Amino acid sequence: MTVGNMESAELFDGGIKGRGLRATKEISTGEVVFAEPSYSAVVFDSFASQVCHSCFRHQAQLHRCGQCKFAHYCNRTCQTACWEEHKQECQAIRKLGTVPGDKVRLAARVMWRIHKDTGVASDSQLLSVEELEDHVADLPEDHLKRIDTDVHVFLQYWSCGRTKHSLDEIAHIFGIIKCNGFTLSDQRGLKAVGVGLFPNLCLVNHDCWPNCSVVLNHEQSHLTSCTERMRYNFYCPRRIELRALRKICEGEELTVSYVDFLDTSAERQRKLKEHFYFECTCEHCRQHIKDDLMTAAAADGPGGKPSADQVQEVTAFSQECLEKIERSLMDKDFQEVRMLCSKCLEKQKNLLADTHLHHLRVLSAAVEVLSYLRCFSEAAAYARRMVQGYTKLYHPNSAQLGIAVMRAGVTHLQAGMIEMAHELICKAYRILLVTHGPNHSVTRDLEAMRRQTEVELKLLKQDESACQVRSDAALKK
Repeated sequence: MTVGNMESAELFDGGIKGRGLRATKEISTGEVVFAEPSYSAVVFDSFASQVCHSCFRHQAQLHRCGQCKFAHYCNRTCQTACWEEHKQECQAIRKLGTVPGDKVRLAARVMWRIHKDTGVASDSQLLSVEELEDHVADLPEDHLKRIDTDVHVFLQYWSCGRTKHSLDEIAHIFGIIKCNGFTLSDQRGLKAVGVGLFPNLCLVNHDCWPNCSVVLNHEQSHLTSCTERMRYNFYCPRRIELRALRKICEGEELTVSYVDFLDTSAERQRKLKEHFYFECTCEHCRQHIKDDLMTAAAADGPGGKPSADQVQEVTAFSQECLEKIERSLMDKDFQEVRMLCSKCLEKQKNLLADTHLHHLRVLSAAVEVLSYLRCFSEAAAYARRMVQGYTKLYHPNSAQLGIAVMRAGVTHLQAGMIEMAHELICKAYRILLVTHGPNHSVTRDLEAMRRQTEVELKLLKQDESACQVRSDAALKK
């Protein structure tokens, strides 16, 4: 599979859903359907000095551009690879004397790329960037005002360029970015550090229980020819991979999820309507599949089955607690978060099921803060409960489930619970082989941890056997 190869997918008219992509052949679980370099991409403002603007890797020591003083890179190789994208941005920042927000910077990069490639970067690109949906006509008044503000900032920034554009043309680009921008993660896949535009990926429609997932792969090993390496390393070292979560039949539509599945169908519908301007008609939304688990009361406890009033009361308490937890996390008051989580989990005991969303969200916050405070044994206990709930809700090959299981495995490793750590790490490895592939840095890290825990388990068993021999000998005496 090389970048831009679209032999496994074709464009088709999906009726009420609009354009979509479907499989042109049978695709196996974990297979890369297609890989695509970003048309344009930028690092988020908040990570501008922490993440390489070329490869989007999180690095401790970065070198900044000597001219604009804004862009940061791993090394000279990354800086050279990104220069084609950065040179006009660099000039604009120096002339303007300030750096606009990431949305304006991305819009400008898209415009510069359109001027260079007329909206089509390669023969494998199915539609030009200008043909992508912008949904500007569907935007509510407050969103239109935000775009209008961005357009005026863009005009000041773009004034450094020669070509002028109408307000409608610029608003069209901002609408495209709003509806089609794809969040980019760092090399560990744990932090969203930027946003990019991938024209072919934009054509893949949504399903809450999709047959594909998308991952940003920072590795370049798939580029085989020297010419191909030079071309894509020079213009864009970032690529996404669309991977099959299960076997996909020839002619079947390719789908991904635009939102996290860990919400009730009504809440997912609200988010999709607010951000992407459509109503989801997938089976999970139509039949409200797993909504009952996400809002379930606990099974019969010591006091019998909880009443509706008890469940309503603890749900309201949990919601209030989660809001306080979020504020305390932002304030970095981790002891307060620990106290709130403990209080809330005690209140939920025997009242909310292990799959209830409020219960899982409190567990997630508890694991995060306890790991930070190095209370690994306590964090591991909560992580096990969290993974049990996630496993009942998420798709078995969900990337979110894989990452959660991986983090639980690491927490158990830190707590010295080698056997459970090994079990969780192996489970995460099986999932991420499908969603991320064997060459992704996250999967390779997991493979290393899997081998490490295997060795430690063998040593542990050998030590236990030696102890047993000594014990038996002592008993005989």
